Amino acid sequence: MSRRTPNTGGDASGGIVARYCPVKRISVKEIRQMYDVFHQYYAETDMDTFIRDLSRKQGVILIRTRKDPRVVGFSTIVSLDMEIGRLRSRGVFSGDTIIEREFWGTRKLQVAFLIYLLREKLRRPFRPLYWLLISKGYKTYLLMANNFHNYYPHPEQSNPELLPVVRHYCDAMFPGHYDPDRGVLDFGEGAQHLKGEVAAITDDLKQRVPKIRFFEECNPTWHEGTELPCVGQVNLSAVTAFIAKVFRGYVSSLRTSARSGVMSAEQGQ
Repeated sequence: MSRRTPNTGGDASGGIVARYCPVKRISVKEIRQMYDVFHQYYAETDMDTFIRDLSRKQGVILIRTRKDPRVVGFSTIVSLDMEIGRLRSRGVFSGDTIIEREFWGTRKLQVAFLIYLLREKLRRPFRPLYWLLISKGYKTYLLMANNFHNYYPHPEQSNPELLPVVRHYCDAMFPGHYDPDRGVLDFGEGAQHLKGEVAAITDDLKQRVPKIRFFEECNPTWHEGTELPCVGQVNLSAVTAFIAKVFRGYVSSLRTSARSGVMSAEQGQ
């Protein structure tokens, strides 16, 4: 586990960059660095399984340091066509998503992923587009719950019409592992799962953040490796709201930096 000081200043991590990269263009060195990050935070992992899973993906959003480039996080991606009933749609599936603790709080992964979603939407502007996400822990769930209005499962039981999308992609991508009664993906004993000290859910956290409490209610065995499948509808309102949120965060970080600079100057007088 990384022992560096966590980044708690919002999107203040200007020393990193996030960009999409097709799997076939990822170097062996980068794959090793990706696994090193993954292994820090997940139990029941091995390099062979990691590489097999990566080979099934189309691309990865890589998060690298600017100086002495090193992979410090990533999110794997698969885009797929879906036909649910008579409706043809498109899904963008996020697989393993992890970032080193030092950079928790950055929005650069979300921005890079938004750009990917926009490109997918522009290719097929009249076809419904969904973000497909499975959550081993609450932080991944919050990526969707905090940035999308129309998503499922929802703490207020909203958007039940998205449940068929969840069932469709789970059956297509993980045949035999979706439990419709519990609404989770169960990969059995020995499944990869977050290490105990990573993203632990405390009583205080559940009380302060209702969405985290809801995540654990939906997936009470998350610490054993069961995953909560989620879906978010990608539309103009979702994209606009996210852009506004990123902009507000950017302005806030600039103000914080400015105040810090003033204080440093005053202290130096």
